[in-house]
Amino acid sequence: MTNKLWILSSLLCFVLSTWAIDYNTCYKDLPTQVKAVEAFAIPQNEINLKDVGGIGDGITLCTDAFEKGLTQLTEQGGGRLIVPEGVWLTGPIILRNNTELHLERNAIVVFSPDKRLYLEKNDEIRRVHPCIRASKQKNIAITGQGIIDGNGQQWRPVKRLKSSNTEWERYLDMGGQVTEKGDLWYPWQMANGYPDIADDAKKQEGMRNDLIRLTDCQNILLEGVTIQNAPRFHVHPCFCENIIIDGITVRSEWNVQNADGIDLSDCRRALIVNCNVSVGDDGICLKSNKPTKGRDIAGCEDMVIMNNTVNHAHGGFVLGSEIASGIRRIVVRDNTFSGTDVGLRFKSSLSRGGRTEALYFSNIMMNDIAGEAISFQCDYVNRQAGDNSEIPVFSKVDRQWVPQFQDIHINNVVCYNCKTGIKAKGIKGLSCVKNINISNCTIVYNKNEHLIDQETAQLLMNNVRFLRLGSSQQ
Repeated sequence: MTNKLWILSSLLCFVLSTWAIDYNTCYKDLPTQVKAVEAFAIPQNEINLKDVGGIGDGITLCTDAFEKGLTQLTEQGGGRLIVPEGVWLTGPIILRNNTELHLERNAIVVFSPDKRLYLEKNDEIRRVHPCIRASKQKNIAITGQGIIDGNGQQWRPVKRLKSSNTEWERYLDMGGQVTEKGDLWYPWQMANGYPDIADDAKKQEGMRNDLIRLTDCQNILLEGVTIQNAPRFHVHPCFCENIIIDGITVRSEWNVQNADGIDLSDCRRALIVNCNVSVGDDGICLKSNKPTKGRDIAGCEDMVIMNNTVNHAHGGFVLGSEIASGIRRIVVRDNTFSGTDVGLRFKSSLSRGGRTEALYFSNIMMNDIAGEAISFQCDYVNRQAGDNSEIPVFSKVDRQWVPQFQDIHINNVVCYNCKTGIKAKGIKGLSCVKNINISNCTIVYNKNEHLIDQETAQLLMNNVRFLRLGSSQQ
């Protein structure tokens, strides 16, 4: 075989191994037209983290090794940085064009508790960078069988009422600060000896960073890895296009604050499949902020979310609370929610609202839902830990951003054991919840069949059965 043929054959094998699954099958028999994701390839160059100075002993800081490896790959036109077996302590990692971070089995990447490493180097900007980030890049991937751990307990506050005595003592052993009321613990003045980066505990809490945040990027693949223990959100693409998230595990303790699992903000053409999520806040969530100058993408559109399992989470699938630029052409099907607070959760408010179009949900199986199987809420208020402020007063400008949950179709939902089957309430005088079609569902509840405000929420239900838990009809 000539060198040219050998190179071509090797490249072909690499591309095929990267796209082992035919993702076109995910777009068969959709109820609405959705633009599909497209394949892309990472060059076949490889660098092992050990070969650029990394030491996987859990003690040596490997920030420079990650930077060196990714820089060398970029100089070669791209490729794969291999993280082998070991515990790799590091500061922030920046992904580049045409690069893949690949974690082999038994590889654990742990982000350092030294908060100074994540600060913007410009002293005039008090910004904390994500653990892993990329901005305006193309063709980036995080793959493998290893674990990425954000060391989030070094950043997150914890509520006493959400902690057992054993858990609470464990946090106290780490140092930290407890409020005068004894109701909240902050990771402030920790026993690890690393200095704080803000003037007080509450300010530092507001600086928490995402574990993985990708902004204005095209062609993203997250596959196979376990992503856990984020300081804030775990996986957070923003203003990105052509995203595949396949077979990842996302997890945190059930009681952590704002630890969303997979959040897509103003993204288009995405596929989320075969994932397992168990976190302290929203499980799989779509958000859409107000339009921003200089960005092509506004709103979430053209997504398929299927064959995922969500356990602990505030919601299995969540829309909002920000939906200002709209949510369009989304298909959510063949998912399982077991043990979440809410199953399908639609939440927004004045100042955050926008319009939904062509949203289809089908074959959603649920059990042990603490609250509602399906919920529509238009007065959501986002509060940080320890914030007990009153409901905000909205200005005329805020009132221009009205939630418009409409053109939503929910079919074949089966839920066993929820508190309330369906809860829906809009805003008086505004058309916030309308054209919602719910059909062919069976919901077994333990308290309320449904709580629907007929004046502000218009739901059309066809062949929806409500059964009280333990009734003779079962």
